[in-house]
Amino acid sequence: MNNIKSVFSIKDLENLSGIKAHTIRIWEKRYDILQPMRTDTNIRLYDLASLQKLLNITLLHDYGYKISKIATYPQEKIPSLVREIISTKNAKNHAISAFKMAMMNFDQELFFNTYNWLIAEKSFKEIFHHVFIPLMNELGLLWQSDTITPAHEHFVSYLIKQKLLVNTEKLQVLKQTKFDKVFVLSLPLNEIHELGLMYLNYEILLNGYKTIYLGESMPIENLKDLKKHFNSIVFVSYMTVQPERDSINEYVAKMTHELIDDNTELWLTGRLVEFINKEELSDKISIFDSISELIDRI
Repeated sequence: MNNIKSVFSIKDLENLSGIKAHTIRIWEKRYDILQPMRTDTNIRLYDLASLQKLLNITLLHDYGYKISKIATYPQEKIPSLVREIISTKNAKNHAISAFKMAMMNFDQELFFNTYNWLIAEKSFKEIFHHVFIPLMNELGLLWQSDTITPAHEHFVSYLIKQKLLVNTEKLQVLKQTKFDKVFVLSLPLNEIHELGLMYLNYEILLNGYKTIYLGESMPIENLKDLKKHFNSIVFVSYMTVQPERDSINEYVAKMTHELIDDNTELWLTGRLVEFINKEELSDKISIFDSISELIDRI
């Protein structure tokens, strides 16, 4: 699991490109678009160059090019065509493919070049919603299927965090414009998946509010200290893998007991909120099924 992949199965290519393994086999047989290596037992294996080529072919195919036509192009024409047809309409798909290749090759330069190309045309908010969120959702599935390793995920997540921090700092130096509440953002104990919470911090600042960002693995008893300093607090937490499913309702009950009063609210989002028993919640607690839903509430 922790070994870095440089050779991929046809299932890996399916997971990374979205093209079914059956279709890849047909494209190979009819058009010779990829030349896989073979094991002694005749199992197909592919290198990074094959992955790059398939991602480029996928983009051309999505744009309307027929596989039979693509197969006739010289090797160097495919990436050239990809560069030519990049437009606002297909920027999302191209960028996600480029970020995947940056991840698979641990290629920081490709990540930055792709990001700089995007930011020249789009706002950071648009990039995060239209590219980074779909990318991270895909990475979660790729990690679960063993297509990528934790090293791949950590590499690209850290680069996205860097961009979040840079753009968040630009907002932090601006004057606060809304004063009816203060947002305190933290993750449950042993929860280390911080990217979603970091983006919520950016969005809340963008809306003119003051935020207190406390980050990962924050004990509930430490959150109580904030009530001594601020009135009208909204505590925000993002639950990805913690607390455990069978103890999440107990955890929310403890947060309610320790934090909630007439001047405080609790907003919860993340993958695990679907396991919260909503019928027993205080009216001071709000559950959001997505980042977008929470942002709409701000």
